[in-house]
Amino acid sequence: MMQGPVVIIGAGHAGFQLAASLRQNGFSERIALVNDEGHLPYQRPPLSKAYLKGTGGPDSLMFRPEKFYHDQNIDLFSDRAVSIERTARKVLLASGVSLDYGHLVLATGARNRLLDIPNAHLAGVRYLRTLDESQALRACIAPGRRVVVIGAGFIGLEFAATARAKGMEVDVIELGPRVMARAVTAEISEFFQARHSAAGIRIHLGVQVTAIESDGGKVTGVSLSDGRHIAADLIVVGVGVLPNVELAAEAGLAVASGVIVDEHLLTADPHVSAIGDCALFASPRFGGSLRLESVQNAADQARCVAARLTGDAKPYDGLPWFWSDQGPDKLQIAGLTTGYDRVVVRGDRAQAAFSAFCYRSGQLVGIESVNRAGDHMFGRRLLAAHGSITPEQAADAGFDLKAALT
Repeated sequence: MMQGPVVIIGAGHAGFQLAASLRQNGFSERIALVNDEGHLPYQRPPLSKAYLKGTGGPDSLMFRPEKFYHDQNIDLFSDRAVSIERTARKVLLASGVSLDYGHLVLATGARNRLLDIPNAHLAGVRYLRTLDESQALRACIAPGRRVVVIGAGFIGLEFAATARAKGMEVDVIELGPRVMARAVTAEISEFFQARHSAAGIRIHLGVQVTAIESDGGKVTGVSLSDGRHIAADLIVVGVGVLPNVELAAEAGLAVASGVIVDEHLLTADPHVSAIGDCALFASPRFGGSLRLESVQNAADQARCVAARLTGDAKPYDGLPWFWSDQGPDKLQIAGLTTGYDRVVVRGDRAQAAFSAFCYRSGQLVGIESVNRAGDHMFGRRLLAAHGSITPEQAADAGFDLKAALT
């Protein structure tokens, strides 16, 4: 078992889970959890889904009440880490507090990629990643208001569906050739585009916003690369994220599109690990290096590091899975479907319940499911065990998926 205190920078899904898992595993030394947001650690997925729609307060999002941290002897610092002194094994906080560590874990997450166009700084241009941003947006949603959503990824479409259901006029601008193009197959993109269009959301593909239009500091709309103008009172931006690697880089740790770690989630410094959205990890399962943005990845990597620090070291081999709630439809993804060369559809698109089984060289690599939770759970179990079924079996509605698991 590791000796000395553990300092965790970042209190999102990865940081919180690590602190909780260390205590569950019997770790008895000091745990310091550094949280740079003015809230108790909270869940992020509802921010663009249920929380945005509802009336519940922030308490509904908290992982645990304040008492949990006290009872578990987890020191929660509402502060920001400003530097790491690796030789002395200290973390300096903005308040001037210095924390000694036996092991340091970077769970610094990611931040919104910001628009770099004229007037992007105006108050009517909003982002959606933090609780404060979600609360501010919730106050902007009102029937009859006009919103332009920039980016047709998960966050953009989740917000668009909620805004439309609340009676707003919604236009979505996407530079790519289809919605969610980087994340899902064409079959899934086409289904969701049709569903959003049927709900009255106007989707504009293959164009980009070149400027935010304004009148005396008030947003009035956007200019597009094809010369069109779209009126709007509100702009919501969802154009991806950037991993928070600056603290690691300034401490002399290797970074690329994330903090570079090995298959055990360790940096080149044996006293420093990185987990969650900020970690670029060597993957035995997929080969090469990956950086994943998902709750599953954050929580599973946290459990992996907690196990290592309490004497049970194993390479990280979690199976990625993701989900997105858009209007009445639930999209669930098991595995990584990038690089597929064949797609087999199982189920009924017309009934809004189907799955895209994705293959590479005859091997199942992932399943994208719409309102088919059974297919998703099958995929998670089969793929976690490195299993596969043939494309012909996937296409056969009579083929028993459960039997394939045995």
